[in-house]
Amino acid sequence: MNMKILDLTEQNLGKAPEWEAHPFSCKYCLYWAYPELSFDPAAGVSEGEFSKKLAWLRRVRKEWGSCGKLLFVGNEVVGYAQYAPAQFLPEAREYPAGPVSEDAVLLACLFIPKPKFRGKRLGSLFLKAILEELSARGIQAVETFARRGSAENPSGPVEFYLRHGFSVLRDDPEFPLLRRDLIPH
Repeated sequence: MNMKILDLTEQNLGKAPEWEAHPFSCKYCLYWAYPELSFDPAAGVSEGEFSKKLAWLRRVRKEWGSCGKLLFVGNEVVGYAQYAPAQFLPEAREYPAGPVSEDAVLLACLFIPKPKFRGKRLGSLFLKAILEELSARGIQAVETFARRGSAENPSGPVEFYLRHGFSVLRDDPEFPLLRRDLIPH
């Protein structure tokens, strides 16, 4: 399988994969960055959402650095990941298992939207690339609010992260906060 992983940039954000279970692509998702905005699926998406997402991406890349990745199989984008310190992802404050630790980066999304690309170790390779990059940048730890009992969620299932060295930092019936240290304390 011809696979490549690229940093998420202003130039390739428009290629973010579509999620058939939801009426829009990751390129329009403002959930983590703009909690004050509510999305009405009936209204559809507009270039306004894309512009806001692009502005967020530019800001985070300028102030902190690379904050996401796209996973390609051949020429098709099949995976999307977004991560940053929690200050850039204010929706994280709303989760009962929070807050995200000061020394951690929040992996807000790691998602393979199309089921036909799941179960092929693509998510594992995607996560490995992200962890290697963050470790090389000197990041202490990665945390995520994974979902219990469902792979149909952009944050990914709890079981996936537990298989990859994460542990439950703070439990919650739906979205526990999981953590993986990158630099030993």
